[in-house]
Amino acid sequence: MLNEKHKPVLVNEVLQYLDIQPGKTYLDVTFGSGGHTRAILDKEPTCNVIAMDWDEITLERFGQELLPLYGDRLKFIWGNFALLYRVLKREGIQKVDGILADFGTSQIQISERPGLSLFKDAGLDMRMSPPHQQETAEDVINQVSEKTLADIFFTFGEERHSRRVARAIVEQRAKKKIKTTTDLVAIIDAVVPTTQHNIHKATRIFQALRIYVNRELHNIRAFLPAALRALNPDGRIVCISFHSLEDRIVKHYFKEQHDLGVLEVLTPKVVRPTLEEIAENPSSRSSRLRAARLI
Repeated sequence: MLNEKHKPVLVNEVLQYLDIQPGKTYLDVTFGSGGHTRAILDKEPTCNVIAMDWDEITLERFGQELLPLYGDRLKFIWGNFALLYRVLKREGIQKVDGILADFGTSQIQISERPGLSLFKDAGLDMRMSPPHQQETAEDVINQVSEKTLADIFFTFGEERHSRRVARAIVEQRAKKKIKTTTDLVAIIDAVVPTTQHNIHKATRIFQALRIYVNRELHNIRAFLPAALRALNPDGRIVCISFHSLEDRIVKHYFKEQHDLGVLEVLTPKVVRPTLEEIAENPSSRSSRLRAARLI
């Protein structure tokens, strides 16, 4: 039985904007625990899905549960969507009829990947795919300059106290290397004022480090043009973001391609989850969906 800890967001909207059709092939570049892939395959019993993820452990763990259900309608690929063109060429895949990208980090990954959860004592790793990456969050925290740290925290985490946190980190690492999530949380707790918001004081710093270590914004910028090249005419692309920086990249790229006559934007306004979905799945509250059709 599929692990139910992570519920896919905006499932009905994904199916609507992908416009699932008989016999067509769809590419889910962020397979995760398989919720969206399963919904697509269930929607149309003759369509096919190519499921891709750069988290090899997640792909193996949840992919094995789906294979007996869908057989040769489902194909798995291990790879980073930022390298989509290269991955598809390696696999001999020419074109697909729809592409889905969910840029969110699942609760499963946050709880199980070392360093992603600020509530779990672990090494400061944060890499989503260690075989593809060398630099860890520990490397960043202990090696980059104070200014660079402050820029990372402000740019990727929108942390108002970014300079104060960066200064405290540099002062602490001069005494002793910062190695664990507990070490980092203690530093942040000591210098960031308590607010009335219902998020931990370290949340934005951890988010910023995760985005930086995994080059998440760079990956999206590389993915979007590669995705259009992989679409058949009239093919759809659907992107789900959880951060304003991610959503802004998608919005501007879709508009640029619309102005060039390449895309028809199907979502003039960003699509948000319904109140019912938010009540059932609170982690969906910050999700944003945008879709377009290749002309």
